[in-house]
Amino acid sequence: MDDVEVVVAHSERATLRVGGVFLKVDADQARLDAEVEAMFLAPVPTPEVLWRKPHVLAIAALPGTTLGRLGGPSTGSPAAWAAAGAAIRTLHDAPLPPRSGRAGRSTVALAAELDDECESLVANGLLPADLVTRNRRVARAALRPWTPAFTHGDLQIAHVFVDGDEVTGIIDWSEAGRGDALYDLAAFTLGHEEHLDDVLTGYGTDVDLDVIHAWWSLRSLLAVRWLIEHGFDPFAPGCEVDVLRSRM
Repeated sequence: MDDVEVVVAHSERATLRVGGVFLKVDADQARLDAEVEAMFLAPVPTPEVLWRKPHVLAIAALPGTTLGRLGGPSTGSPAAWAAAGAAIRTLHDAPLPPRSGRAGRSTVALAAELDDECESLVANGLLPADLVTRNRRVARAALRPWTPAFTHGDLQIAHVFVDGDEVTGIIDWSEAGRGDALYDLAAFTLGHEEHLDDVLTGYGTDVDLDVIHAWWSLRSLLAVRWLIEHGFDPFAPGCEVDVLRSRM
């Protein structure tokens, strides 16, 4: 009998692995429905949906391995990172999905959330004021008009699988929808700035690097408190707080 592996678990959702099957348990059924819809529409490899019941989605494991994880060493050749960039571009060029995703939040809403979060981080002593102030300034470059694209919305490197120099699949589509393409590129290279050039080579078009840097700061500032409250450690080496320090 295969052991049950807890991949990730917190109060909103949990993912378990049993052999070659992943079981996603989510308190929000609409989020699971949105994930299945996005995987069906995405023009890139995605996991096979085996079945779904209320609050549970079963998907097949993908071949290959991830390119790494935030806070850990990155793996894969420059060609593999470039292949990931090409896959991301294919997604962004696809017809727009019907829903707005996490990367599609309005600049007004994001600005308000950023202001509130920065004040909370300082007031509660979670981060030094100068670190927050500097990154808050950098982050504002992301708050600009953008053309909607089909975005993944949570494109961290642990969600992209490769075999050699070929992308075999992308997982975790619950935040997908219309959004800012540069949010995806920033999420994918967060904490692995050394591979940004490889990714952009595969992506195949010029992007505004100041906006990528801004999204690194913005995403990290908004994540720190949530991560702490849900049992994760943004202060671990190479993780969100180190990303913020790298902007100083």
